[in-house]
Amino acid sequence: MHGSYLTSMSSASISLSPGTIAVSLRSLVPSASFVDCADVFVTSIHSDSRCCQPGDLFAVMNGTKECAAKYVPEAIQKGAKAILTERPLTGLQVPQCIVPDVRKVYALLCSELAGRPARHLETAGVTGTNGKTTVSWLIRSIMQSSGRRTGLSGTVEYHDSISSRPASLTTPDANELSQLLAEMVCRKATHAVMEVSSHALDQNRLAGIDLSVGVITNVTQDHFDYHQNFGNYAACKARMIQQVKPEGTLVLNWDDPTCRSFAAEVKSSQTLLTYAIDGQADLVAQNLQESTAGAEFEILFNGDSVPVRTSLIGTHNISNCLAAAAACLSLGVSLSEIALGIERLVTVPGRMERVTCGQSFTVLIDYAHTDDALSHVIRSAKRLCSQRVFCVFGAGGDRDTGKRSLLGMAASEADRVIITSDNPRSEDPAQIIRAVAEGCLNKGVSPEQIIDRREAIHYALSEARRGDLVLIAGKGHENNQIIGDQIIPFSDRLVVENYFRSHRITKSQKVPA
Repeated sequence: MHGSYLTSMSSASISLSPGTIAVSLRSLVPSASFVDCADVFVTSIHSDSRCCQPGDLFAVMNGTKECAAKYVPEAIQKGAKAILTERPLTGLQVPQCIVPDVRKVYALLCSELAGRPARHLETAGVTGTNGKTTVSWLIRSIMQSSGRRTGLSGTVEYHDSISSRPASLTTPDANELSQLLAEMVCRKATHAVMEVSSHALDQNRLAGIDLSVGVITNVTQDHFDYHQNFGNYAACKARMIQQVKPEGTLVLNWDDPTCRSFAAEVKSSQTLLTYAIDGQADLVAQNLQESTAGAEFEILFNGDSVPVRTSLIGTHNISNCLAAAAACLSLGVSLSEIALGIERLVTVPGRMERVTCGQSFTVLIDYAHTDDALSHVIRSAKRLCSQRVFCVFGAGGDRDTGKRSLLGMAASEADRVIITSDNPRSEDPAQIIRAVAEGCLNKGVSPEQIIDRREAIHYALSEARRGDLVLIAGKGHENNQIIGDQIIPFSDRLVVENYFRSHRITKSQKVPA
């Protein structure tokens, strides 16, 4: 990674030429020790040995399943001039810098080499099991609508405030994140919104970025394949508090018990803002009116209120609107500006996204892939639907196996349950489906099981009648399906649209003339 935009320099950096700096590891990390040198001056860094070029620093960053030290010879062969590692390595002919946490130092270096772009932006970070994408898109919409140029880093896209590209990770590698923030500064953005995954918090990808405001939407079971248990997972989410500036703001969902427990960890110098639909909080929603076209409600804050209209569907999205409103209030946006920004966001890809092709029933595509999220969207669907709710969903392979039966139990709230494949990866999809079905059976529901996802969606659409609602959950905006070692183009939305193009809609499925 090469610093492409010089925005500011710290005492650890020296300018070599316009746009290029060198960072002193000894100055940046005073606690570091060195082998075969007194210091290392870094102009570029990589954590992928295949990408190393002459003069790079190679960061030895271990994965969950392998030790990265085995890639050091390749990095050196490609020209790495020094190694950043957590323990001294023997038999090397290049200098080594020894630090307690390579990932943290790597992120700090990436920020430094990019010119510390976060220092020139008001930054909002959003974490939580569910709602990260929607809240982030709402914040961006509000900020942009109020005249504040705002970039975004998230699950769906990376946006420099003017142009966007598809995202690879919810929170990108520290290298890519620093470069994206630098691009925002180049585009004269003043604000940045970032989805922050639990993996990113655990791996210190945001080291060097002090957030102006941090939002925690909720904490329920997810990613136990990585975090092992709920305690570890919740503790990781709580690290968002440490990521916020000492004078910054924390926004917590007061309807969520785990979020409420985090309040005790908020620093006295930080501001705490809470939001809730079902209880007492700083921001609350009242006079809720919901339909399959969206919702209308009022936001109350400090004795003031504002009417809000949103096309986002479901009670959980009213909660997401409150979260975004709280974050934007902390950034100086007025309630009236917030209401306008919420209304201007028409949809979020794959989040309770309507697909309308002339049919007389509702089709919604949603990313819900945890039991809590699935339960919320099904309950919202049942409140809004005059007839039956179909739920087509699956569970990912090579991921948290403990949530599969929980997903089945959550889906059992629907009237018709169709279990299919999600991204089975290396696992047998039939075995995954059976594990999910156990949760349904525990609730006394006998689900239909169709391995092929396209076939399952087609089946649900063929069975639906006027007034029904078909919820297709789990993959949302994703445009591919991972089966074995193959990545196959697949979009739930396109499957639905193509079905209606090629299949005759029966009389009972047509919108009345």
